[in-house]
Amino acid sequence: MWLEVPEEPEEPKEIRVALVLWEEAEEELCRIRTEVFVEEQNVDPDEEYDGLDARCLHALAVDEEGRGVATGRLDPVKGKIGRMAVVKEYRGQGLGSKLLSLLEETALEQGLNRVALHAQTYAIPFYEKSGYIALGD
Repeated sequence: MWLEVPEEPEEPKEIRVALVLWEEAEEELCRIRTEVFVEEQNVDPDEEYDGLDARCLHALAVDEEGRGVATGRLDPVKGKIGRMAVVKEYRGQGLGSKLLSLLEETALEQGLNRVALHAQTYAIPFYEKSGYIALGD
């Protein structure tokens, strides 16, 4: 009888989260949002890309290889957090919470005492854990 030695579990990849400028990271931000919203969730690209990205502050999470794996944005004019997206293979690792925290800190630095966001129904529990209250539909 032969027994196989189990493979060592992979070490979790190191993820860096930082604010980026739209002009510098547009390609990577669009790739993530297209993968998550347009391809997975069938969101119309015209709805996803609303023309507001240049004025927004963007959070980007990148893996060890420098590949973008999650993003979100803060519109400082409207005081709104949105476009939160994590690619499938990185979900469930706390990246959404890290992005949200960074965007909330950024909002405070921008002088915003309050932020709003729109969330899909399935994401409401995620935001409620961070202290958000669901209002309306």
